[in-house]
Amino acid sequence: MAFALFTDILIVFTIALIVGLVFNRIKVPPLVAFILTGIIVGPYGFSLIQSEEQVTALAEIGIILLLFTIGLEFSFKELWKIRLIAMVGGALQVGLSFAFFCGLALLFGWPAGEAILMGFLLSLSSTAIVLKILHERGEIDSPHGSIALGILIFQDLAAIPMIMAIPFLASTTLFSIEPLLTGTDLVWLVFQDIAIVVTLIVSAKWFIPRILYEIAKTKNQEMFLLFVILICFGVAWLVSFTGVSLAIGALLAGLIISGSEYSHQAVSIVLPFRDIFTSFFFISVGMLLNIHFALANIWLVIFLILVVVVAKTLLATAAPLALGYPLRTAALSGLALAQVGEFSFIIAQSGMVAGILPVDTYQMFLAIALVTMAATPFVLDFGHPLTSRLCRIPALAVIAQGSCGVDDGKHHPERKDHLVIIGYGVTGQNLARAARHGNIPRAIIELNPDLVTEARLEGEPVIFGDATSDGVLNHAGIQAARIAVIAINDPVAIRKITAQVRRLNAGITIIVRTRYVSEMEMLYIMGADEVIAEEFETSVEIFTVVLHKYFIPRDQIETFIGEVRAGGYQMLRKRSEPVAGLPDLVKNIPDITVTAFTVEKGSPLVGRTLGEFNLRKRHNITILAVQRGNESITGISGETRLEADDVAIVYGKPSYIALAAGLFREQR
Repeated sequence: MAFALFTDILIVFTIALIVGLVFNRIKVPPLVAFILTGIIVGPYGFSLIQSEEQVTALAEIGIILLLFTIGLEFSFKELWKIRLIAMVGGALQVGLSFAFFCGLALLFGWPAGEAILMGFLLSLSSTAIVLKILHERGEIDSPHGSIALGILIFQDLAAIPMIMAIPFLASTTLFSIEPLLTGTDLVWLVFQDIAIVVTLIVSAKWFIPRILYEIAKTKNQEMFLLFVILICFGVAWLVSFTGVSLAIGALLAGLIISGSEYSHQAVSIVLPFRDIFTSFFFISVGMLLNIHFALANIWLVIFLILVVVVAKTLLATAAPLALGYPLRTAALSGLALAQVGEFSFIIAQSGMVAGILPVDTYQMFLAIALVTMAATPFVLDFGHPLTSRLCRIPALAVIAQGSCGVDDGKHHPERKDHLVIIGYGVTGQNLARAARHGNIPRAIIELNPDLVTEARLEGEPVIFGDATSDGVLNHAGIQAARIAVIAINDPVAIRKITAQVRRLNAGITIIVRTRYVSEMEMLYIMGADEVIAEEFETSVEIFTVVLHKYFIPRDQIETFIGEVRAGGYQMLRKRSEPVAGLPDLVKNIPDITVTAFTVEKGSPLVGRTLGEFNLRKRHNITILAVQRGNESITGISGETRLEADDVAIVYGKPSYIALAAGLFREQR
């Protein structure tokens, strides 16, 4: 048995590697290669696999590990933020999809049990595929990614009562079924569920972090791996007593660990195993399909696939639209949910065993499910250009913009020379607080209703809408703004917003926060003036801490930081500006920058003239202007005298500016 399983795994990996290499050459996602591998090696292909049950078991492990790592990368706090879309949006999506597909089946004369089961099957989407693709694209934290995640979580929870309903559907008297549980049984089941939930909460809060800490102190990777896997499968097994699937239990296990400081280490350990076992899931799904049946009914299969994809997209788009999200975001989330889910296979197999689903209908479902799953990467590729075209249709303009006319409800004077903050996440919130402290006029654009509410409670001038829309940007006064800061998590939207802001206001300064250095060049081409890459800044923060630990003098560290930033960022800047000025000089000369210092009380500069101190000759920096209260002093000469609390605008090389920074501080 063991030798046969080993041989089967060897065959599967060999064919998957060959198919994967071929598909990689033609830019087809590996997901499609895995499904095709399953079709080739399965009983309806070349029948190369003898141990189908073992391969299916490996596939189940893959799903468990996949949802476990997804749980590790989230937290209960983050899930709480999307509770509205999860509960309300998820209920709308599942309810609308079930009603449509069940009603369609009844219209074609299907039996009630079979029609209801089909409504169950086609109302669910693939958590494994959607989250994997969104992770790879860096869109999991984007508005449409958060919506898709919330709805998928609701779907996975909704799959539990669907599975439990199958015995009822199998009854010949569907609406006159005897209760399956007595009152005592029901009380015991509720007590059991509550006990398990309390156990999980207590473990997540006190026991598991403590044990992880003790194991981490041993510095033994094997023990750490064993404990992480034990938590994954142990929690999944424990939760399964409530009727929840092992996969959902694994997701909860990941969420439990995600609250600890060891979650990243756990992800790095489990990730290689997850990718291997997940491939078995897609291969095992491909093995179920009778390719001869699908080919014999090819036109019907194609027609039903189109009906399913179009209907699921429209119905999944309707849910976030009903909650006030703009068309672009709602449509992208709808396209992401246009496939059939992995839990649908479990429900379909249970339905077959219960005698609800005929073999031909089951095979038709498999063909639809596999094609929609395999098509998901291509559908998402098609999503961004499609939604851009939809948003330009005049009849859809209001829906496209969202509630673009809705801000904090207060009257604002004509905005001018203000700051526009696009995105009210952590970066946007900190920037808004800093702007409030500096009394800088501002307008905030945010797409998340919860964050909009939070901003309004803080008294911020917030606009609810999609910043990819010209109407929303114009409502924020982008044409008269001095600076726009783009701090959202959608890479495609960031590029589009950057280009639109530059088109609407050629003279504005655009500052963009992005995740990766690789995205910077395109953003500069799109019109950004400054791009702050989290990846780059994290490395700067790390080496700064390291140098401090080695007692490197602060001025040397600041000098090095200035040189790294100047060299690291400027090598990526390739834009050319049509109008020359001081900002362009700073952009195009890598070793020149402009910054501002407050002249603190006790600074050696206080009360002295610039000629007397001679900063240009002694320290190779030049003061261009001085801000004194509400007065701007621009006619700088050797007779200009500095006073305490003046703000000096300084020009020079980053290294010289870093060295001279101490002159502006109070001497102790």
